[in-house]
Amino acid sequence: MNLIHNRLRLCFNSTLTKMIHRGKWDLMSAICLERKPVISRDMNDIERQFSGMLAQIELENSYKSDHEMRRKRDKLQAELIKSKSVDIDIDQTLKQTAQDFEDANVDEYNKFLFANRLTEADKKCDIHSLERKLDRHLLLLVLQKQWDRKVWVMPQGLRKDGETMLQTAERVLKETCGSKLAVNFYGNAPCGVYKFRYPKKFSESVQDCSVGAKVFFFKAQYVTGHIEQDRLTPNEFRWLGREELASNVPQEYYKTIEQFLIDE
Repeated sequence: MNLIHNRLRLCFNSTLTKMIHRGKWDLMSAICLERKPVISRDMNDIERQFSGMLAQIELENSYKSDHEMRRKRDKLQAELIKSKSVDIDIDQTLKQTAQDFEDANVDEYNKFLFANRLTEADKKCDIHSLERKLDRHLLLLVLQKQWDRKVWVMPQGLRKDGETMLQTAERVLKETCGSKLAVNFYGNAPCGVYKFRYPKKFSESVQDCSVGAKVFFFKAQYVTGHIEQDRLTPNEFRWLGREELASNVPQEYYKTIEQFLIDE
């Protein structure tokens, strides 16, 4: 009887071990690296109307500025001098009046040339440059091999034993892009997760292979620096706008990342 129990226990443990191995998932960290807008966007019609309304309210309700008070005093002084009610002070007349100051500033403003909002990278559509789309967010995509194909995804890699998911993200970014890229991670918690299963022909050919991977995304902001050419060639990375992601990444992958990307 004990022999039967032992054999049943061994059979159960063996089946349970196989089920555990079959249900194992790899953990990966991915970096949603953004370059924030450098300049403000052009206002639309509603924004321009609202801005004009606020400016008009401010003009009607605000007190006079120092410049306006100075111009008022200058006007009063000029009227007194014209009517000969006061003696002319030579030193006072040689000082720059509020109107002179205003005219000088208007002249300087008219001579000022605003920079073009479109850069050379915009004109050439250089998707490897950070000087493109200065009024929009840019996100980093890299070309990574998955089994027998290459896909455009955010930098990602497998977690090592003893690492937190954030530490994995920091290591993966450094290994992928090099140490000359300075970024700020937003926090310790991931902003999204993407789950996918490995192809059967891949999982069946490897012993104790996981059924798939769970990718945890961590948001980070580009600060300064560049991607090292010995880590990624120009053909292996892209800085893309939000509207360009859908046509570059896999469809299911895009459905996941668009959930944690704030609309522009």
